[in-house]
Amino acid sequence: MKRYHPHTKSRRHMTTISYRDHLTVSEPHKALTVGFKRDMGRNSQGRITVRHKGGGHRKLYRLVDFVYDKKDMVAKVLTVEYDPFRTGFIALVQYLDGQKRYVLLPQSVKVGHTFIVSETAPVTPGNRLPLRKIPVGTFVYNVEIKPGNGARLVRSAGSFAQVIANDSGYTHVKMPSTEVRKIIDTAWASVGAVSNEESRLVNIGKAGRSRWLGIRPTVRGTAQNPVDHPHGGGEGRQGRGLRRAKSRWGKPTGKGQKTRTPKKYSNVFIVSRRRVGKQKKAE
Repeated sequence: MKRYHPHTKSRRHMTTISYRDHLTVSEPHKALTVGFKRDMGRNSQGRITVRHKGGGHRKLYRLVDFVYDKKDMVAKVLTVEYDPFRTGFIALVQYLDGQKRYVLLPQSVKVGHTFIVSETAPVTPGNRLPLRKIPVGTFVYNVEIKPGNGARLVRSAGSFAQVIANDSGYTHVKMPSTEVRKIIDTAWASVGAVSNEESRLVNIGKAGRSRWLGIRPTVRGTAQNPVDHPHGGGEGRQGRGLRRAKSRWGKPTGKGQKTRTPKKYSNVFIVSRRRVGKQKKAE
């Protein structure tokens, strides 16, 4: 992590990642980039459907491969690069047939290292195998939900899931949230953990830096009027007047409250629900 001399109040606690220690190039591979207009939290009608999004620095989108459809072919890591749309680092890799692609970089994999997507691949960081071929206790990332649909789970910086059991055509995987989920064992996953594990330690430091990231300000519910928020109103500073915190739309929110949809389609695949709220220390 990079820290700064406190020349200003906002600099005092600001931290950034020392990119010079990790990245090898500063410009992306042009053939694997595309520009587009970001929706800024709006839907197709132009209405805001996700609040607190807008502005931000201009970004160039990197076409990252999450499908890994080139099987049984060795790929070599050429560069380690920054991606403004994700927290983990990405790597430009070249397959034996000469094709180049961007992939999510795992920890401990450097320039010059190789990986392979194969059912017979060794269980080493970066290699990709079906879940049924991965030993119990192994850390994985880039996990598929349906075989061939591409990686959907465990893609943020420093995250990893753990294979804990194989049973009746399903693999039990412990997610970063502590949830244990059943995934069909023919789905694929990459061995290891996502790079840039220091990402969670970054202190934004000032409001302007959030605006660079495209994050707009959030107004507290207690500072609003009662017509605008369930926590609003009252003379002076008031408590929320409710046993449990609510969102603007009256739905449960905050620590310790379950917010999962009761009839969600994937409930049948959950072996153990994630722990929520403040955890008591084991005695």
